[in-house]
Amino acid sequence: MKITITAKNVEVTPALENAIRDKLAKLDKFFSQETEATVRLLVDKERHKIEVTIPVRGQIIRSEQVSNDMYVSIDLVEEVIERQLKKYKSKLIRKEQTGANFKKEYLDNDMADDEEIRIARRKQFEVKPMYPEDACVQMELLGHSFYVFVNAETEAINVVYKRKGGTYGLIEPEI
Repeated sequence: MKITITAKNVEVTPALENAIRDKLAKLDKFFSQETEATVRLLVDKERHKIEVTIPVRGQIIRSEQVSNDMYVSIDLVEEVIERQLKKYKSKLIRKEQTGANFKKEYLDNDMADDEEIRIARRKQFEVKPMYPEDACVQMELLGHSFYVFVNAETEAINVVYKRKGGTYGLIEPEI
């Protein structure tokens, strides 16, 4: 796996770079050598944040971890990505997709799928056109972290969601 490291407000010392590369090397058993991983480090006061992004066949495997120690954040991010990969593998096998970025040994290995995705509840509701700002208000009234709606301006299905820091995001799919 090819790893690119960038940093903001922190110096990437050889020890820190080695820790990142050693930890992410544990993921080499899953990926082919051509797979590219982007690592971004950020220190803001006592918050040591690491973001790892790995694009895989139109999907993105991503984890963002924050702690008061960068080495702890590095440990956490590797564990989360490994869990995500186990979920993604079961999806690949179920849909009989090809996993071009994954090693054949990983896909052939029959692991117990202890974290199978299961839909526990379904909801149906009437969708009325509204503006994104109104959708944010509705989301807050419901106490949810996201809200699906038909955008009154574009007549497309959109999603608003609550971001860290109290701001909002808008997802506008391109079809």
